[in-house]
Amino acid sequence: MAYMGGVSFPAHLEPWIRLGAFAGVLLLLAGLELIVPRRPQAVARRNRWPGNLALVAVDTLLVRLLFPLAAVGAALLAEQRGWGLLNLASLPAGIEVALAVIALDLLIYAQHVLFHRVPWLWRVHRVHHADLEFDVTTGLRFHPVEIILSMGIKLAAVILLGVPALAVLIFEVLLNATAMWSHSNIRLPGPADRLIRRLIVTPDMHRTHHSVVPRETHSNFGFNLALWDRWFGTYRAQPEAGHLGMTIGIPEHRSIGDLRILPMLVQPFRRQGEKK
Repeated sequence: MAYMGGVSFPAHLEPWIRLGAFAGVLLLLAGLELIVPRRPQAVARRNRWPGNLALVAVDTLLVRLLFPLAAVGAALLAEQRGWGLLNLASLPAGIEVALAVIALDLLIYAQHVLFHRVPWLWRVHRVHHADLEFDVTTGLRFHPVEIILSMGIKLAAVILLGVPALAVLIFEVLLNATAMWSHSNIRLPGPADRLIRRLIVTPDMHRTHHSVVPRETHSNFGFNLALWDRWFGTYRAQPEAGHLGMTIGIPEHRSIGDLRILPMLVQPFRRQGEKK
C-alpha cells in the first residue's frame, strides 16, 4: 500500500481494478448495443471484433513489456522524489486529484488533435478510423505504435505535473470507459444526448468524428469532457448526412480483409494503393 498526501493507494491492485472496469464496461455496452442500437451495421461483428480485440491484446502485452511500471508507477516515483508541479504545491489531496484528472483529459484532447495534424502520426492513428462500423470495440482499436507514443507522452506529463497515483488510476479507468462509451452504437433520446454532451462526449457527438468526410473527421476530438472541442473551435454538432446516412471510416482500406489483425498492423507502413 502506497500513501500520497495521506491518501492510501492500493498499487498492487491497479491492474485488477483496470481489468475489472474494462470487462464490466465492455460487456455492459456490448449488451446495450444489441438492445438499443443507433445504426444498423452492414459489417457484422464476427468480421470486425476478432481483429479489434486482437489489437487490444497486442497493445496490452507491449505496454506491459515496455513500460512495466506504467503511469501509476511513474506517479509513485515522482511523489517519492518530489518531482512535478503538484508535488511542489500544498493543495488538499482531493483538489490535486481533480486538477490532475482534468489536466490529463486536456492532454489527451491535444494529443488527439496532434495525431490528426501531423502526417506521419495520422498514418498511425488512421488505423483507429479505418474501422468500417462504429461500436464499442472501435474505441479499443489503436495501432501499437500509437499506444507506445501515447504512453510516452502520458509518462512525461505525469512526471512533469506530479500527478498523484490515485489520479492516474481514476483517469485511466475513466479514459478507457469513456472511449468505449463514446464509440458505442447506442441510441440515446435526443434531449438526453443534448443534455449529456454539455459535459460528457456522447456516442452521437463522437460518431461525427468517424465520418468519411474530412471536415467531420477533423472535429470532435474529445473522448471524455466535451468542453475542449467547444473551447478550441473543433466542435461539430451533427454529421451533414445524419447519423443514419453518414459513412463511417476513411476512403482507403475499405475491404473486409483490412479488418484482420495483420493488415491493421502493417497499414501505417504501406504506401497509398499498395496491394496487401
